[in-house]
Amino acid sequence: MSQAEPSQPVGRIASLPGLWNARRKRGDAIFMSRRQAIHVRRILAVALMTASPLPLMAQSTTPPPAPQAEPEEPILPDDQFEARLPKIESDPNAPLPSINNWIDQQMPAPSSAPAELPPATDPAEERELAQPLPPLDSVTVPANVAAANQDPNAKLPDVRYATSIEGFGKTGLEDEFRDASALIDGDGKAETAAMVQARAQEDEKLATRLLYSQGYYDGTALASLDQAGDGTLKAVVSVTPGKRYKIGEIVVNAGPTVPPSLVRDRLPLRTGDYIIATNIEGAEANVALKLPENGYPFAKVGDRDILLDPATVTGAYTLPVEVGPRGTFRKITTSGEKQAFGADHMEVIRRYKPGQIYDSRKVDDLRKALVATGLFSSVAVDPVRTNESAPDVTEYVDLMVEQEAGPPRTIAGEAGYGTGQGFRAEGTWTHRNMFPPEGALILGAVAGTQEQGASATFRRSNAGKRDKTFQTGITLNHQNYDAYEAYTAGLNIGWSRQSTPIFQKRWTYSYGAEILLTNEQVVTNLLTADKTRRTYFIGALPVQVGYDRSNDLLNPTKGFRANLRVSPEGSLQGNFSPYVRSTFDLSGYYPVSDSLVIAARTRLGTINGVDRDDVAPSRRIYAGGGGSVRGFGYQELGPKDVNNDPIGGRSVNEFAVEGRYRFGNYGVVAFVDAGQVYESQMPKFSDMRYGVGLGGRFYTNFGPFRADIAMPINRQPGESKFALYIGIGQAF
Repeated sequence: MSQAEPSQPVGRIASLPGLWNARRKRGDAIFMSRRQAIHVRRILAVALMTASPLPLMAQSTTPPPAPQAEPEEPILPDDQFEARLPKIESDPNAPLPSINNWIDQQMPAPSSAPAELPPATDPAEERELAQPLPPLDSVTVPANVAAANQDPNAKLPDVRYATSIEGFGKTGLEDEFRDASALIDGDGKAETAAMVQARAQEDEKLATRLLYSQGYYDGTALASLDQAGDGTLKAVVSVTPGKRYKIGEIVVNAGPTVPPSLVRDRLPLRTGDYIIATNIEGAEANVALKLPENGYPFAKVGDRDILLDPATVTGAYTLPVEVGPRGTFRKITTSGEKQAFGADHMEVIRRYKPGQIYDSRKVDDLRKALVATGLFSSVAVDPVRTNESAPDVTEYVDLMVEQEAGPPRTIAGEAGYGTGQGFRAEGTWTHRNMFPPEGALILGAVAGTQEQGASATFRRSNAGKRDKTFQTGITLNHQNYDAYEAYTAGLNIGWSRQSTPIFQKRWTYSYGAEILLTNEQVVTNLLTADKTRRTYFIGALPVQVGYDRSNDLLNPTKGFRANLRVSPEGSLQGNFSPYVRSTFDLSGYYPVSDSLVIAARTRLGTINGVDRDDVAPSRRIYAGGGGSVRGFGYQELGPKDVNNDPIGGRSVNEFAVEGRYRFGNYGVVAFVDAGQVYESQMPKFSDMRYGVGLGGRFYTNFGPFRADIAMPINRQPGESKFALYIGIGQAF
């Protein structure tokens, strides 16, 4: 081994998944594996058989043994090989002669007899050594040659080969290698032997990259092909991992920050950790993420440098970071040929305040909020340097919103079927920006076997405040169910803060007012089922508050939800009857495993302050159906008249439990539902009715498609034998 010199870069080492700036200190011993040494011997043997035996003025060195390489049978035994080497007659320490002089010495004189080779112990072996070794790509399968000689245009049979992988040992990389191996991916078949060779060469590079990615920078890989007498091939990938390097000294070259240790604290690397590519890159990505979150929008992480020291088997890690100026939010500017709305409305949507320290999370939040409006085909939000200082010695940062408005009109529809509710389809036409900014006109229609209607709604999103929605509209509706038949016209106005698929909010609310004019068929005598029509004039002030700790809006798997709705109402039908309608819902989700979730829910409802008969049938409480107690038809539970038609009540209690099992994009659900409607103001929790069933789920990127079938327990006359429910999203 030569004397170690001062550390200087001598090369770059590639690794997965990126390129590594890893350098080795000079002074490393040059060594070769047993397989490589045998290959060198073969080359020297051939050279000696074809040249004059003259002494070589060179000092012989013995290469150090390779670490645990598999022995290979040499072509020429070692004792015979050593015997054929020419003897060194001159001083071994003398300088080597000029290459030109040496060549001249090898040329025989014109009158001299040709030099004789040293005697060989085996003439056949000597003739074999005199032949040059064939390259790997010259390996030919006899079957292919025969087929080619018979018909050049004939399709050649596949080359069959076996694959052997050796040497990964305790590195834990063999499974990863097999997953990405070109040889294994070929399933032991190839069109030609050259293709097998190409795969072997790719696997050789793959093995080296994997070793480097885990810190085995001394690792080597060698791929070879062996051909049996019958023409079959065996591809062998031999790996020698070598020593595994660890992180040595860690140096971060960065400008001043607030706090001073910001960069180093966000670089989760420690001296003594193995040099693992994913860990290094993940740590650097964390720095690039955390600096903009802490006031440095223009920070840049440079190229790492790792100086390897074979003596200590460590790598000195250096990372340059350009932090840039510390920034403060100022204003929003916007550009784009076709704009949905201006920067003034974006100032309403933002959640930060001008003068606050820059935080990239708030910039991402603004971008998501703009996407949630549905008004853009493309939108990007980027910080812009102003080079203007703020009073706190930071630099003002503006946000540039590059926008391109998308089509403002959409047509949407939904359809479903429920026992007792029949077929129902609803469609809407929406112009989301008819009254900028975000003033939408929504026209809707309902068509079904038991319900028909039309509506017109004006909705202003982000109305003066982020996530606040103002809405007002008019509805015309006809419903014809077993419980009642009603012709209704209504006006409503309200403000709300609701969850969306992009922003699932923890707290939601709504409040407003509605006025209804409804003409309904009412049962006047339960014993005879006599009916008459009455007109009700109803005013209501509904208020709703929700609290959501679940992890998904349409497919929750853990957490819980709670919702309370209270609606003070007054009904004018002859006499004025004030009352309060209240409903409380609670649901919870518990993941037993990654594929099994137990879900449960309960609902309690009541109408206080009025007799049942003074409440319009459409405003009474009912139970049964897909969103209530499955196994029963829509509104089927509770008090009934002589014809077994439901007439509604003033209180309700419902309970349900589901076992949701998912496998891939499919799932099955088993459930038990229970509930009952009572004429009393408060639920009695007695005379409960139960339904059991099974359901199927098909999971999509926007939510599960649901189909449930259920049957009632202890079915009563007039009740459905089974009920079918189809929809989108879980039942609760």
